[in-house]
Amino acid sequence: MSTSKPYLSETEAPARGEVDALAGLTLLEFGTDWCGHCRAAQPALAGVLPQHPQWRHVKVEDGPGRPLGRSYRVKLWPTLILLRDGQEVARLVRPTQAADISAAFRIA
Repeated sequence: MSTSKPYLSETEAPARGEVDALAGLTLLEFGTDWCGHCRAAQPALAGVLPQHPQWRHVKVEDGPGRPLGRSYRVKLWPTLILLRDGQEVARLVRPTQAADISAAFRIA
């Protein structure tokens, strides 16, 4: 299942230029494994992601000074950023409802 994969560490995470160059649809999820809000969002994500297999899901561990999160001005976890061809088209901060996540996928 997509949401059970670990967050990419700072050394594993793609650089902003790599993300900007991604073709197609990408969901960037910023958070940490120990964050209660991030854990609370996982069931909603698990309910929605299988309905959208065309979306690439990239989980990025975030924290102070992490360049990718800072480049997107991430302040709270989890933050979901939906990209189309590397361009942000929608953002959700601390989502808890599958309906909210589904709505973001529809508008993206």
